[in-house]
Amino acid sequence: MRHYEAMYIVDPDTSEEQVEAVINKYSTVITQAGGEVSDASLWERGRRTLAYPINKKTEGIYVLMQFQSNEEAPKELDRIFRISDDVLRHIVVRQDESEE
Repeated sequence: MRHYEAMYIVDPDTSEEQVEAVINKYSTVITQAGGEVSDASLWERGRRTLAYPINKKTEGIYVLMQFQSNEEAPKELDRIFRISDDVLRHIVVRQDESEE
């Protein structure tokens, strides 16, 4: 299994309860694909000002998720991020072996 990290920006109009549901939704995608989520939580303070407006939004809620999985789970997660309305931007990267 390889180590991955995903960071995504949730719509700032989302309430705290809904943010927890969003985090659980994407963590479930990884576990259903045979992976294991080691951490999924708000990054630093969570709500931050964006460098530039995205969909007329100037703030976003940053979520950082670290997980281990096979090569297919990040592809599925990326596909779901692309079609989701609750995520403004996302990135999924594989961590180097030296960082593990």
